[in-house]
Order: sequence, then C-alpha cells, then structure tokens
Amino acid sequence: MLEVCLLGTGGMMPLPGRFLTACMTRCNGSSLLIDCGEGTQVAIRKKGWSCHDIDVICITHWHGDHVSGLPGLLLSMGNSERTRPVTLIGPKGIADVVNALRIIAPELPFAVEYRELTENKEQIEFPGYTVEAFRVSHNIVCYGYTQRISRAGKFDPEKAKKNAVPMKVWSRLQKGQTVEEDGIVYTQDMILGPQRKGLKLTYCTDTRPIRQIAACAEGADLFICEGMYGEPGSEAKAKDHKHMTFAEAAALAAHANVAELWLTHYSPSLAYPKAFEWVAKELFANSRTCRDGYTKMLEFEKDEEK
Repeated sequence: MLEVCLLGTGGMMPLPGRFLTACMTRCNGSSLLIDCGEGTQVAIRKKGWSCHDIDVICITHWHGDHVSGLPGLLLSMGNSERTRPVTLIGPKGIADVVNALRIIAPELPFAVEYRELTENKEQIEFPGYTVEAFRVSHNIVCYGYTQRISRAGKFDPEKAKKNAVPMKVWSRLQKGQTVEEDGIVYTQDMILGPQRKGLKLTYCTDTRPIRQIAACAEGADLFICEGMYGEPGSEAKAKDHKHMTFAEAAALAAHANVAELWLTHYSPSLAYPKAFEWVAKELFANSRTCRDGYTKMLEFEKDEEK
C-alpha cells in the first residue's frame, strides 16, 4: 500500500488555506517528500503525520516556492530525535543550494546524503520502492518524479517442487532472501509465479506539457500534475511562464492512460479551482482539483481466486 497526501497545492506564494507545493507518501514505515514549500512542516502537523520518518526528499527545481520550507523542516526532523540519514534528490547543485539554506540549520543529528540529477532520466533504488526522475520543460532545470512499488509474484508450490526447492527454505525465499543449502543456491524466482502489478505514482509541476511526461506517467495509478491556470483562454499565459493549464494536464493524463489525475500548483489568482474542474473532466473524466491535505491510499489489486 502507498498512502499519498497532497500537503500543499499553491504556486508562487502561500495563501490563507493554501500552503505551497508539497506532496508526501508513506509506505512500510518510511516517508518520501516531494518539494518543500513554505508551510510544509505545518501542513504535515495539520495532517497528523510526522516528519521523523521522512527518509527521502525529492526537489523538482530551485524556485523558492518549492524549497523555502526546507531549513525549518530539517530542524524539526533533528528535534524529533532522528539519527538515520536523509537522502535529498534534486537537480545539479543540490548540495550547494541546500547547504546555503542550512546556514540556519548547520548542526543536525543525522547525515544528509545528496543525489544530484544530471541525466534526462535517472532511477534510484530505495528499500521497498524505486524513484524515477525525469526532466521536464520549465524556465530552469526541473524534474518530475515517479515512485514505483513493485510486487513479487504469488508463491507457486508446484514451481518450487519442480525446481526441487526444499520445503524448509520456502519461507526465507518468500521474504526475498537467497538461501544456500547443501551447496545449492536457491533464489526467490524458483518458487514464485509471474510478477504482479505494483503501484505507481507520478508527480510533475512547473513545466510545459511534453511527451516525456506522458511516457513516464504511462499507466500510473495516480498522476499529480500542475494546473497553474484553470480558465479557458489562459494557454498563452501558460506558455509565457512555462506552466500548464487544466486542459493541458488532462490531455497528458488521457494520453498516458493513468487511472486518476490530481491537479495542483494553482496560481494565486485562481481562487476557486473547483469552478474550472469541468475543463479537465471534458478531456479526462477522472480528474480532480485538490485542496491541501487531500489523501488517498493506493492499494494493490486483489488477486483473482482460481
């Protein structure tokens, strides 16, 4: 399972009732944060979640509305008695930018490990999930992110017997261990059926619609995408500022064949995003204009009974 919370939905500046951009996920006791605008740690507390278990922080780009909350968040994580390292992922220069922000948080009880993105697409493995970063099209270097949780195949006792796997090692193999017994090495693939459908969340913001976004979001269970402007006729403004409209985000969702679209990163001038939700729904029916704190639990598909 993957629990997803859109902590903040605002772009450019925070508003009463609308925090700046941030999205947080939780899976097996580990949390991942994408972007950290001003007010993020307040939004986390308002949600009733904890910053203590944030193991990975992904930054899309170095505009202030996406990173201004980072120093305070790191301080709060330190005050929560966290000691294990935190991994920060972001565009080139991440160590320099974050260390500059940390001038007000110079001493932390945990290590900060940096992963600088330099390629068009990169993949990073973490315990329990994979993060895939991909370049988008903004007026500075910017990345979108996919979090993917794979799911192993079902245990197949007939396959285990066919491969002469001793029953006493079945349990350890199902937990992902490789086992050596009587000089023979046994692996998980010797007892499991085909890999089952996992979970996929794709997030992107501050970009024009490009083919790479649709390709990277293909088949996602949830696609969170910026909709800076909702009203029809705002396409020229979106192009000028390298952002997207509701219609453009919905067209990407339809092209990528995702299950659900959440719109976010609204312009301060867009007081009531819900009023233009119909624009997105005309192109992709399962579109939603989200408010701060909107949450969903993504669950694995149930296995069909034979």
